[in-house]
Amino acid sequence: MNKTIRRAAVFILLLVLSLLVRATWVQFYDGKALADDKKNRRNSISLYANPLGNIIVAGNAITGSAQTKGSDLKYKRTYKDGSLYAAVTGYSSQVYGATQLEGIYQGLLDGTDSQLKNPLDAITNKRADPGDVITTIDPDVQKAAYSTLGGKKGAAVAIDPKTGKILAVVSTPSYDPTAISAGNDSLWQKLKKDSDKPLVNRALRQPLPPGSTFKLVVAAAALENGLYGDVDTKTDSPNPYTLPNTTRVLKNENTSAPCENASIRVALQYSCNNVFAKMAVDLGQDKVRAMAEKFGFNDTTQDVPVRAYTSVYPSGMDKSSTALTGIGQFDVTATPLQMAMVSAAIANNGKLVSPHMVSQTSDAGGNVLKNYDNSTGTKEIVSSSTAQQLQSAMQTVIKDGTGTNARISGATVGGKTGTAQHGENNSKTPYAWFTSYAKSDSNGKEVAVAVMVEQSDAARSEVSGNGLAAPVAKAMMQAALKN
Repeated sequence: MNKTIRRAAVFILLLVLSLLVRATWVQFYDGKALADDKKNRRNSISLYANPLGNIIVAGNAITGSAQTKGSDLKYKRTYKDGSLYAAVTGYSSQVYGATQLEGIYQGLLDGTDSQLKNPLDAITNKRADPGDVITTIDPDVQKAAYSTLGGKKGAAVAIDPKTGKILAVVSTPSYDPTAISAGNDSLWQKLKKDSDKPLVNRALRQPLPPGSTFKLVVAAAALENGLYGDVDTKTDSPNPYTLPNTTRVLKNENTSAPCENASIRVALQYSCNNVFAKMAVDLGQDKVRAMAEKFGFNDTTQDVPVRAYTSVYPSGMDKSSTALTGIGQFDVTATPLQMAMVSAAIANNGKLVSPHMVSQTSDAGGNVLKNYDNSTGTKEIVSSSTAQQLQSAMQTVIKDGTGTNARISGATVGGKTGTAQHGENNSKTPYAWFTSYAKSDSNGKEVAVAVMVEQSDAARSEVSGNGLAAPVAKAMMQAALKN
């Protein structure tokens, strides 16, 4: 064989080897990437080739699967009372993917989760029958929140303080997941462009200034750090109070309220800004932040199991800014979930059970794959003494203070109102907040709630936590406490 032929043979051999390497790479690496690509139509065809598993509320499926016509996708996702439960389920769409519980448990619901496969299925890569997701949601509490929020833009969360079970997650305005599951692009674009942002889960994923509801956190810090011995000790709180190193005077909404040197009980009862702004400065931002973080603020991994947006207590402030955080303003933000957690911990004598809205996951035969009710953690946020002091003060808010619209016959109720400033120099309509707990006097049931009304038809002068948010909380608490 002459030199030219040998060189050609070697070159051809190298080309063949290169092709083999490339083919192997495409098959085992690029092939997987292509298979996993969300734009791969085969994935959608496979996903919707069979009915999906269901999301369960109180023993009843609130999801379903319907056969399609004239499509290569055999089934589409359907929802019962879709708008009511959208903040819980999210959506599973042939075009737009999956969110909320639909997204988190997609593998379980479509049968691809390895937990569902027996050894033979694992070898043959056969898709198993889909499993179900059993939620902690109480349909009566969910309906009470949704109906009383009505046309208002807002959100509400309810938690069982003893167990951490989330009983309701509502965000309004809502949307019907069924309407977008099959990929209605015109509706999808309309929802995305809607200024009211119906696709945003306000209950879990839109932190806003919590206003005076945050005063509960500051009061807890004051008691735990020994700044004041109990809720009936007079504080050192001049009225009016000038923010440190400024000429700005911090006013109280009720100018005739007895806020000068008021005790924590009286200051919560009348929602005295001067008391809690001064208290935050006296404690210092580090101690207030430490208490806020014990309740869950600044937690970037708060999963219920949907990842909640982080509620924030800021750092690096001067004293005047620290004072404003004492009344839930400046850069303090919170989700309704976070403020429900504050009331839940106080109601549970200082202990916070990790909130969760999935009780169990199961396979197609109903066998439990994971029981989340048994795996929740409990943290002591404040001492039982501090919690009981705050419970008593919150009860005064309901009996004789700013939260009278949340009174419930046959139950012990404690709460805190909040009206958070919005816009430069408070130029926009304030946010109305209410957080509370209730305990039945007859059956021992308990519930903690938080309600935020972002926008309503009420005149600006009528916007208040007691006027807009407390009636929603009352309806939710009544539903949760009934026999």
